[in-house]
Amino acid sequence: MSIFLKNRGALLVLMLNLFLVFTGIGLIIPIMPKFMNDLGINGSTIGLLVATFSLTQFLFSPLAGRLSDTFGRKRMIFFGMLIFAFSEGLFGFADSALLLFIARMLGGISAAMIMPSVMAYAADITTSEERAAGMGFINASITTGFIIGPGIGGYIAEFGIRVPFYAAGVAGIAAALITLLILRESLPAKAADSADTPVQPQKSSLFSQLKHSYREPYFLSLIIVFVMSFGLANFETVFGLFVDHKFGFDPQDIAFIITFGSIAGAVVQATIFSWILKRFGENRVISVCLFFAGTFILLTLFVHTFWLIFAVTFVVFLAIDILRPAIGTQMSMLANDQQGYVAGLNSAFTSLGNIAGPIVAGYLFDINLNFPYSLSSLVLLFCFAFSLKVYARRKKVSVSS
Repeated sequence: MSIFLKNRGALLVLMLNLFLVFTGIGLIIPIMPKFMNDLGINGSTIGLLVATFSLTQFLFSPLAGRLSDTFGRKRMIFFGMLIFAFSEGLFGFADSALLLFIARMLGGISAAMIMPSVMAYAADITTSEERAAGMGFINASITTGFIIGPGIGGYIAEFGIRVPFYAAGVAGIAAALITLLILRESLPAKAADSADTPVQPQKSSLFSQLKHSYREPYFLSLIIVFVMSFGLANFETVFGLFVDHKFGFDPQDIAFIITFGSIAGAVVQATIFSWILKRFGENRVISVCLFFAGTFILLTLFVHTFWLIFAVTFVVFLAIDILRPAIGTQMSMLANDQQGYVAGLNSAFTSLGNIAGPIVAGYLFDINLNFPYSLSSLVLLFCFAFSLKVYARRKKVSVSS
């Protein structure tokens, strides 16, 4: 019996865990423009709020990855869920900018604790041959949460625009309880099987880890992660505001686009994602997704009818939903026995892009609502060209060796 089948129960718990959390996050997406308009917040402030989340995630991610390797995945996931629940409730309660920023900082800490530990847990319970399938299922649960979340959020918002934030807090508490009561720790068994494996030297600080990361075989992948995250953050940060200001979409319209745009990604991740990676390889899949994401974000500026907007954003969301687990799988395959450490660095470089991207997007949105998407397209297409160069170099080194 394969490790994957033996641990399918744990994988299901991880999927349910992330599903609840990202359903909670998805709840608030369609009502954010109205929520921000009611509080008198402009695009620049929204960008700073998103960047604050990513900044705290960035600062805490490498430490969280080490703690995951030292104290276990379960503890990090459990406490991360509790912090997530509190941050969502605080965001709904907030009536001042200060509380909003505090809530986003706590949210960033929770994300840093949860995501690397979940990815490392999935790596612990799968073999290298099963890794793509495991990551596909994990990311499918995230996408499914986003599918259901916006629709629920659009409905719940009829009872008040703050109610979806409280609902997200309840979802976080439920996920924490499921983790505490059902999930078993994966690290001890993994460590026992790898007793003779050299231990990764501990880096003394976040900046020390980043300084040493250039020596690692996955450094160029980290660069692609950063550039990709910057471009995608430009697109995602102002999406609700963009369609609200330019086309007058209401929360139900936004929920409809996000929901159906995510369905395809969830289906692909849960069914043929593993086959796609095995058939075409991580490098080719990443490059193709970067090209389609960049191209169709640019097309968003030239469409005007609802169904054309839906079609273009559908392709963008599909490309993103394939791209992220492909990057995660590639990094995991290069990590060997450093799964938690590498997952933490992956999260940190993602956060770097998510810090700069929203700030720039919010500032550009206040100047011209088309500017963030123009920049996002250029950055992703540049990342596409860079990925081709990087993967060609790796292929040449592999052949020569």
